[in-house]
Amino acid sequence: MEKLSKSNKNLTNPLDSYVRMQKKRNLEIDDSMVEFFKNFANQKLEQEQDPTWAKNNLEYDLRSTEWILQKVRDSEEYAQNLYAALCNNQFQKNDVWPRLKDDFWSCSWRYAGGIVADMREEGDYMDWYCSGIRNDGYQDDMDVPFPQGFVKESEVTEEIREDLFRLGWLVDDSYNQGE
Repeated sequence: MEKLSKSNKNLTNPLDSYVRMQKKRNLEIDDSMVEFFKNFANQKLEQEQDPTWAKNNLEYDLRSTEWILQKVRDSEEYAQNLYAALCNNQFQKNDVWPRLKDDFWSCSWRYAGGIVADMREEGDYMDWYCSGIRNDGYQDDMDVPFPQGFVKESEVTEEIREDLFRLGWLVDDSYNQGE
């Protein structure tokens, strides 16, 4: 298996967030919750080391392919566009068996943000989560302009579509027809 790109700040590991919130609220840290979060983190690590996890897995292909990792690291706009494309879409490996079996890959908005943070090797899912939610030029703070080139969640730009195809993946255009 190839080396997976991973964020240096891991809020994708919710234990840090849990401990921080408990301290902020002056609440006791529950040992069973700490154990739960540690088990979750260990399960994710074990899963990522299992060769069967890498098969027909867009996350693995994104986090282990140098040319697309470099594009995500070099451009915040490209990173956001990839995040947006991963949201509310499903993807299919452009290979005979996944297509015959109608196998698809998809993820949540939070998970998509975590993938992009891992690819950039910085930050966490919150840096990307809902980054395209408003595509009218402004985000929640009406004084802060919407970043140029960002797109709404579920939008797949031509560049992202072409790069996913080059990576061996198809966007299922029939998935979001109801929007």
